[in-house]
Amino acid sequence: MQSVEKISNQRRVLMFGLVGALVAGCAGSRSTESTGDYIDDAAITTKVKALLLKDPLVGGLAIDVDTTKGRVRLGGTVKSEAERAKAVELARSVGGVLSVQNDLVVR
Repeated sequence: MQSVEKISNQRRVLMFGLVGALVAGCAGSRSTESTGDYIDDAAITTKVKALLLKDPLVGGLAIDVDTTKGRVRLGGTVKSEAERAKAVELARSVGGVLSVQNDLVVR
């Protein structure tokens, strides 16, 4: 029984060590995103893109969405100022969005 307990304790120590290493590795720095930030940004991008595609006024396929640390950048082309304004409005409506950079071009 002692050897089973010893192996079990070794597994616990190993697991806590791995979890600690993962947490430390996900910390990020001022110039890079942490894993959590990256996941949040991916979720924001997905939500914004879904809203753009769902809206009847906005041509969501022609709009690129990039998110970094909660800051959304919209790029690409739209057909009118109204479409441009609606795309920005939709992006701002998503939770977690800190700002929207509008690089959309009306053509």
